[in-house]
Amino acid sequence: MSVLHNRVSNQELKQKLYEETFPRTTISFYQYFTIQDPQLFRDEMYRAFNAMKVFGRIYIATEGINAQVSIPSHNMEVFRDYLYSYKPLKGLRLNIAVNDDGKSFWVLRIKVREKIVADGIADPTFSMENKGKYLNAKEMNALIDKEDTIVIDMRNHYEYEVGHFDRAIEIPSDTFRDQLPMAADMMKDKKDKNIIMYCTGGIRCEKASAYMLHQGFKNVYHLEGGIVNYANKIKEAGVESKFKGKNFVFDERLGEKITEDIIAKCHQCGKPADTHTNCKNDACHLLFIQCTECAQSFDGCCTTKCKEVYHLPIEEQEKLRAGQKNGIQVFNKSKQRLRPRLGADIEVN
Repeated sequence: MSVLHNRVSNQELKQKLYEETFPRTTISFYQYFTIQDPQLFRDEMYRAFNAMKVFGRIYIATEGINAQVSIPSHNMEVFRDYLYSYKPLKGLRLNIAVNDDGKSFWVLRIKVREKIVADGIADPTFSMENKGKYLNAKEMNALIDKEDTIVIDMRNHYEYEVGHFDRAIEIPSDTFRDQLPMAADMMKDKKDKNIIMYCTGGIRCEKASAYMLHQGFKNVYHLEGGIVNYANKIKEAGVESKFKGKNFVFDERLGEKITEDIIAKCHQCGKPADTHTNCKNDACHLLFIQCTECAQSFDGCCTTKCKEVYHLPIEEQEKLRAGQKNGIQVFNKSKQRLRPRLGADIEVN
């Protein structure tokens, strides 16, 4: 019987990745469609992708698939042919990463979940078949310029903070499931306006557009392929980017430059910065923005206290974090949750 999950340590896997002599391509894709047996679908896909040396993170549910993967470039055609062999996935758009060094993932993880996007929707009459109209890059630019257009960012605070579209509204919630009703409530007196919803790769804003239509909104649009596809298309067409700054991504890169604009600030000194990092203290791992100067003075840590712990002998660090849950701060989604963690030592701007 073949092994359907990884049994090698992360350290060994990372080492193997950096020893590879061939290039890799990072892509993302998703599709809403009915999967009758998600576990069977998952196992079949794991065998095929593992044989192709595909790395990445894939979620399977009865409602579809959501994936961010790294593929050996010489296996791209084989990968595409396999994916397209599933009728609902034939011709599926594959979003190619904007700034890709091929080191985005080092292991293959395919998980079965209740939903590919946790939405909190319990209404049995809700359907993804009735969703907003797609906008390509040029259509997005044209509609943004109209005064009666409302642009809604369906991502979290740490994503919005480093880059967003002109005039985009942030929905101040920690989770996507909370953002959906909050967005509908914030726009409740604007049901006849043009409403554009966008996200990183399209999966969240597509569901959000369907939810808004379900709530009675009339003119709902969503950006086809999200920011990733938009960035590639405007580059091909040589047109102006209405998205400013960096697009946050959920892999080792933690971001890809769309424009050279730096719209965020270092969480430690307030200088312009847009580099996300995780605190090097293994008992913390807080995700925050840090400039190069503060990275040096704090040794990659978020506070002086974490810096002190980081420099303790490994044995003492392990004793301090014994019994504690590790990594819970890795993706702090809102500014409100970030402030108390950093507030003891530094000012959050």
